[in-house]
Amino acid sequence: MNIGYLLENAALRHGGKEALVADDRVLTFSGLEERCSRLSGALLAAGLRPGERVALLSYNVPELVEAYFAIIRAGLVAVPVNYRLVGEEITYIVTNAQARALIFADDFDETVEAIRLGLDDVFLYVRFGAGKGVAARDYEDFLTHGRPTACNGDLAGSDPCQIMYTSGTTGRPKGAVISHANVMWNLFNTIHGREDGMGQRSIIVGPLYHTAALNNHLTIQISLGGTSILVRKFEPESMLRLIEQQQATTISGSPAMYNLLIKYTPPRRFDVNSVTKCTAGADKLPMETKRRLMAFFPNIGGVYDVYGCTEASPCITILRAVDSLRKDGSVGQPLPFLTARVVDAEGRQLPVGEVGEVVCKGPNVMARYHDDPEGSRAALRDGWLHTGDLARVDEEGFFFIVDRKKDMIVSGGENIYPREIEEVLYTHPAVADAAVVGMPDPVWGQSVRAFVQLHPGRRLDAQEVIAYCRLHLAGYKKPRRVDFIDEIPRNPSGKALKLRLQQMA
Repeated sequence: MNIGYLLENAALRHGGKEALVADDRVLTFSGLEERCSRLSGALLAAGLRPGERVALLSYNVPELVEAYFAIIRAGLVAVPVNYRLVGEEITYIVTNAQARALIFADDFDETVEAIRLGLDDVFLYVRFGAGKGVAARDYEDFLTHGRPTACNGDLAGSDPCQIMYTSGTTGRPKGAVISHANVMWNLFNTIHGREDGMGQRSIIVGPLYHTAALNNHLTIQISLGGTSILVRKFEPESMLRLIEQQQATTISGSPAMYNLLIKYTPPRRFDVNSVTKCTAGADKLPMETKRRLMAFFPNIGGVYDVYGCTEASPCITILRAVDSLRKDGSVGQPLPFLTARVVDAEGRQLPVGEVGEVVCKGPNVMARYHDDPEGSRAALRDGWLHTGDLARVDEEGFFFIVDRKKDMIVSGGENIYPREIEEVLYTHPAVADAAVVGMPDPVWGQSVRAFVQLHPGRRLDAQEVIAYCRLHLAGYKKPRRVDFIDEIPRNPSGKALKLRLQQMA
């Protein structure tokens, strides 16, 4: 099994159709397949061997897609790196993965130059763009001189396809080893849950170093012969212009991205009627945001709310668009090719309505973390992946994520879930964004502290926020302190950086 066959098969079926669009550049499926085939041959000719790792450092551009598919078709293992990290963090990931090659964009010349001496295992550097300074092979020259090479057909489904590093919000990032079979089964699950079909024109705005963007948004389009419209960097007006120009049908993004998009007031009205599907993931999707999104894109009929994690490749549940308003706060039912449940501390399944940890198992779940047996044992117990997310299940089997286990606040012996308070804050018309954390309290153990970002031009004081929460929540759940900040710090996937907020406090 080789995921590279998805592109090879798509080229046979949809050869002249647009596969990738980026600014004024267009690659057909045949063109993409031919370039990936040559680059694959060049990598092997340079001395790389199946099973070795190749790190990727780039924004969303066609070369990144080419490099990814060239790597996996050769039987090598792709290691996408978060380009927002600083040199020390990038060094850790590339070194931990024991990457033998680094393919990077010239935007990162200075970073690569600064860390190069620390990358002992890397012997091959390939750069695309007009970079200077770093001794690296020129990407186009390297690719052009590669010999077209077929997909490696000797791979088993269990062979590694990717090492995807977690966001590292609670410590050093861990490298989830995602196999070719994991990617394929996740594809089956996601296409089923999102009701994807042929011929979509999808905006790919999430960075491709995330499992959702890579394994869902991009790979779905490759497998179904759809067009991937690559966004190098999100900016509301350029995104709206792109939707209009490209007649995009599908958008996938985080709630934070959608909030920025729908609150933006463009100088003119852009035509967004081509959009018939929106999917959301990475963080909570408040009902207020969902309603505004449905008004902003009048032809979507609802939002697909996707829940998962890196270790599950990533999908676990999906709430379909038809249930958007009926199941407020739900992330849907478990997908067909996996099992998910809510359990207590001893791993026993809990009855309807009770809050516990989400666990799952299935062919989409990773086998281990790279070079981390202790972390692997903690995450994978008796075949079940422990997500660290707290949830409840209703009588119809729909999951409702309550919060992250590590984010739960215990105040005076009561369990308080920040997500519940954040949902209330989002309904206030003056609030643009919010995050809630627990802070040490000498009397209660922990107390609730809210960080609030206001819409431009709106005014609100702390007592008004506390009073608003008191109207909608039990008294012990209301914030004891409210801080107003210019922007809620979030990681690239849209999750609030709560440790940073606690440090700020």
